Amino acid sequence: MSDRRLWDISPPVHALAPVFPGDAPFTNVWAARIGPGCPVNVSTLTLSPHTGAHADAPLHYDDAGVAVGLLDLEPYLGRCRVVHAIGCEPLVRWEQLSHALADLPPRLLVRTYQRAPVDRWDSQLAAYAPDTVERLADLGVRLIGIDTASIDPASSKTLPSHQVIRRRGLRVLENLVLDDVPEGDYELIALPLKLTTADASPVRAVLRELR
Repeated sequence: MSDRRLWDISPPVHALAPVFPGDAPFTNVWAARIGPGCPVNVSTLTLSPHTGAHADAPLHYDDAGVAVGLLDLEPYLGRCRVVHAIGCEPLVRWEQLSHALADLPPRLLVRTYQRAPVDRWDSQLAAYAPDTVERLADLGVRLIGIDTASIDPASSKTLPSHQVIRRRGLRVLENLVLDDVPEGDYELIALPLKLTTADASPVRAVLRELR
């Protein structure tokens, strides 16, 4: 058994879990229950692939983009840095991260909430400024993450930060819970499901203490 500490950075998923307005809410319907003649419980799930902690695929923001099940897994596994920019809304700007960007690993997760709103939709969520994403890509970052539901403002129709990651080939994790995670470096483990036609996938995102 590993003696390295784990931080679970995934929000709970249940019927009251917040989703982007218009997305399918989570439902769990029992197709079979243990009883006479039935030895198992079997459920049927309905959910948006953007439920809870999730990885967007290029298909989400590019009609010609790759589906999530076809993505290389390497960006979702390995050394990452958590940086705090609490209360930075509406946008995470370079100067709010610059104190923690020396020798940056290829994955960066940003905490913006004092306490993530895991039980309600936040229309005023903090997002990445597009020029911040550009500069992170220039430093060799391959994956960015955030503890809000989107790297763009909830009301955006042009999704400028998503367009930056499309053009620069970055990957993204959204809806993380970083409330209890100190700033610093960790091992990220947040693998998307092999959904070969989907535009995103839920992940069970965890951080592991480095050796």
